[in-house]
Amino acid sequence: ISHVNAHGTSTILNDLAAASAISALFGSAAPPVTAVKGSTGHMIGGSGAVEAITTLLSLQHRIVPPIAGHRTADRRIDLDLVVRDPRPIGAGMAISNSFGFGGANACLVLGGQ
Repeated sequence: ISHVNAHGTSTILNDLAAASAISALFGSAAPPVTAVKGSTGHMIGGSGAVEAITTLLSLQHRIVPPIAGHRTADRRIDLDLVVRDPRPIGAGMAISNSFGFGGANACLVLGGQ
């Protein structure tokens, strides 16, 4: 997995829960993590689709966008967050997380060339 596109709600509980899940899955070998909601805003039902498209474009162009508006990470989140500058990645697969109202949650594993 070349990177994770997190849902990135910028709320303490949601971001900490997502970071904990990523850490539990990958352990200390977690890939770089980004979130595009700071760039796109919240599109309610369309957020997951846009996040998946962004993940596919990242794989296609082999670059991960930084988290827009990122200031300071919660000290309890021990992940490689992509901040300030885009990050080049190699070919591979990525995960796109989308967590919606009322428990509509999805994690897609997407492949690129």
